[in-house]
Order: sequence, then structure tokens, then C-alpha cells
Amino acid sequence: MTDLQVYWRAVAVKAFEMEILPAERTVAQIGGTLILTCNTTGCASPSFSWRTQMDSPLGGKVSNYRTHSTLTMNPVSIVNSHSYLCTVVCDDREKKEKSIEVELYSFPSDPVIEISPSLVAGEQATVICKIPDVYPSHHLEVLLKKDEHVLHEKNFFEDDSTNTETKIVTHTFHPTAKDIGKEITCVARLLIADMDFEPKERTSSQKLNANFGPQNTVIAASPGNSPMEGDTLNLTCVTQSNPPAKIVWSKYLAEESIQHLIKNNVLSIPHVHFNDSGRYICEAINPITNKTEKAAMDIIIQGAPVITKLSIEPSTTVQEGENVSIQCSAESNPPPKIILRRKSDNADMRAYSARNILLPSVMFQNGGDYECLAENKFGKSKSEITLNVKYGPKNTMITVIPTAALKEGETVTMKCTSSGNPAPVISWKKKKANGESEKISKNATLTIWNLQSQDLGLYECEAYNQFGKEEKAVKLYVQAGLEEPDQTIPLIIAFSSVAAVVVPAVAILIYVSRQAKINGSYSLVKALRLKV
Repeated sequence: MTDLQVYWRAVAVKAFEMEILPAERTVAQIGGTLILTCNTTGCASPSFSWRTQMDSPLGGKVSNYRTHSTLTMNPVSIVNSHSYLCTVVCDDREKKEKSIEVELYSFPSDPVIEISPSLVAGEQATVICKIPDVYPSHHLEVLLKKDEHVLHEKNFFEDDSTNTETKIVTHTFHPTAKDIGKEITCVARLLIADMDFEPKERTSSQKLNANFGPQNTVIAASPGNSPMEGDTLNLTCVTQSNPPAKIVWSKYLAEESIQHLIKNNVLSIPHVHFNDSGRYICEAINPITNKTEKAAMDIIIQGAPVITKLSIEPSTTVQEGENVSIQCSAESNPPPKIILRRKSDNADMRAYSARNILLPSVMFQNGGDYECLAENKFGKSKSEITLNVKYGPKNTMITVIPTAALKEGETVTMKCTSSGNPAPVISWKKKKANGESEKISKNATLTIWNLQSQDLGLYECEAYNQFGKEEKAVKLYVQAGLEEPDQTIPLIIAFSSVAAVVVPAVAILIYVSRQAKINGSYSLVKALRLKV
């Protein structure tokens, strides 16, 4: 064999070599999978073996192939934290060894934040951050932040745990209403020098939702707390509360009683009236914080007066002599000036009185129309009522025409008038010779045509209604004449008297006689004719 052949043969036969993959040092996460591979070259039948430097259990499965061997750790556990040695023997004559350092860590998931779901503003709260299955914990550093503000910082550099552990960081604070929506963030860092793994930092965030209130409760009134009568009034209860507060409206009534209205944050009153004035209360209730807060507002309805009462007691129709009260009331803001009077008086009977006019033992003259006037700066109002006084006949009068002395054959008219309510019915009677009265007319006016002796006597006028009657009488008689030397003149005189049932009275009318010179002697005319 030539030297050249020997050279090329030596080149074709490779030297026996081995390697371990990954490199001489590797990092594995506990719970994960790690495969160590031992490769050979230049050996037709290598023999492989694996062991730890401390001859501890391998904690994995060995698989041998023609030119390489693997050690699989699945899952990686804390027992795999060793220096592993791979030994290869080639053709039972040459042996080689290489080692690899397996370094372990555990940082499998993001932190878990626990915050009470029912935080109450102003009350102590606790936030908990849990970092699950961390190793080695003496490299762990934890920050708790509220937005970008650091609330708490903790490290575990002095921790000597030899296995994975869940580390817990707690922090107490007092949330406020302003904290709602802010983020609580837990930042966990596992800082191991010269160890190449990702991630070395894990974070979790949770928004704060602090329950609070109600607080700063106020009432907003539109168009204001002094609206005009007829306006629509909207009262809005404004409060700060989480969760939103339940609103209950009520109103103070007389004698400290309370009227419950609606359960809504807006109380709307269309077409307000004066009686809507008063104190309104809005009560805000938070069932989570178990707190309530109230706000109150006085509402004063303004406007022109409204007459609320104009009445006559005991009735608008009364009998003369009863006690009567006329009452007028009005409401407005500002308070009205009230004038109560009888229209026909053209003068105040009780100016500025909002109550009544007292008429003890009322008289018929008190009857008529009464008016109530109420006025303030926004306007005025007027109302009327009629007092009807019932009474029996009064002021019954008889008028005789002509008023002078009468002669036979002349016409005489007697008219009877009387006042009363209702209007009296008038009739005429004449006294007969036997003393009985004979009804001769149902008219107020009695006319006697061609006056004769038969017409002489007592005539009675009767005025009657349901409340009484009144009578008056007139007497036609002959009075001795005034004499001249040769003549005597008979004169017929009317004599009047009155008899009343309700108000007795007597009146006498002497009709003045007149003198005349008449030829012949006095005689009474026999014919008598009445015309009514």
C-alpha cells in the first residue's frame, strides 16, 4: 500500500466523538418537559449510560438508539435539579463522558388577584395577590399598584423553600369613591441571574368597584323652588351612590304626617296648584351599604289669587231673623288682600277679611248680591254669591185716589201695596152689615165707579205669603158738611187703618174734606156699581 492510499484511508475513518444537547447548562420549568440528548460520531456500536453526579434517581426515562441516547423528564420535577452525566463506550475499548447542569424554575401562570366584591368606600378593604407554584421563591419580588401608584412592595429573598409554593401578598387599604374604575395591578418578577427563560415578569389587573353612598344628596328643582301656578314642576334627586341608590319621594303634611309619593329619581308635578306647596323629601337608599341619606326642599307655588270658598251659612236662602255668616277664602302666594262686601253698598263691609261677615238676626234689607275680591301682585280674582232673605209682608199701604173728599157719583180707586219675599198675594174684602167680611177682589187695585151710599163701609186689604200676612183697612163714611146760610154739603171721607199678623200697626188716613156750594138738598144715590 502506498503512502497516498494510507493517507486517504486515515481521512475516511472519523475519530470517536460525543456531545450532549442542549449545551452544558440548561434551564427547565417545573411541570414542563425536558429532553437531554447524548450523540456520538465515529463509533459503530456505542454503549450509553446516564447518571446524576450524586447518583440520585434520574427522574426520567432513557431511550437508546444506534448513535444517540435520550433522557426524557416529563413532567420536570424538583428531583431533576441535578448535573447529569452521559457516558459512552465505543466498541468496548474507548469511553467518553460529558455532563450537563439542569437548573429548574417554576413561574407557570399570572398572579391571581382577590378583592372583596362588596368593598365599601371608607371602610377597610384587603387585596390579595397569589403567585401560584413559584420556584425558587427567594428570587421572587411582588408589587401591588393602584393605577401607577405603588401600594405595597414585598420580596421573598429570605425564603428557603425547596419546592414550588404559591406565594401570597396581602395589603389593606381604605378605598374611596374616586377609586372606582381604577386598576389594582399585581406585578410578580422572578429575577434569576444567568438563567435564560421567559417570562420573568407576570402581571394581573382588576378594576376596583367600591360600594359607597348615598352621599352628597341634593334636590334640583326646575324651573325653581318658587314656580308659578300652572307650571310643570320637576324635582330631581341627585345623589352619589354605587350601586345606584333607590329613591323614595315624600311630602310633609299637616300635623307632622308624611305622604309617600313615588319611587323614582324624578318627581314631576304637572300644572302645580297652591296646595302643592310644602316640604318635599328625597330619600336615597343603598341596600348594599345599608345606608340612607335624605335631602329636603321647600316648594312655594306663586300666582294670582284663587278664591277657594265663598259660601253663606246656613244657606243662601234664609228666613228673616236667622243668624247668617258669609265666608270668603282665597289662596295665593304672596297672600292676597281680600275684600268681602255687598255689591249694592259700594263700600267695603269687611275689607282685608279672608273669613266672614256675620249678620245676626238677618233683616230683609241684608239680602242681595255679595262679592269677594282677592288681589296680589300677580293678579286678582272675583266671585259672587246671592243672599236671598225670605220674610212676610211688610209696609202694606193703601192709596186712595183721589185723595180729596168725594161726592156721590164719583169714581174712587184704592190701591194696596206690600213688600215681602216671596211677593205677597193681595186681596180685598169688605165688611158686611152683619160683621162678616166678604172677599170682593183678588187684585191689588180696587176701583168703585159711580160711588153710592151702598159703597160706604170698611174695606180691608190683605197681603199674604208663606211667612205671614199683614192687613190694612180703609173706611168710607159720611162726615157732617160745613154749613153756609142756606146750604149743607154731604162729604164722603175715607178712613184708613191697618192690622198686621207679622208686624201689627195702625194707620189713619183722614182725607181732607172740601167745601162747595151745591143747590138742593143732600141725598144718597141709590144705585151702586163696583168695577174691579
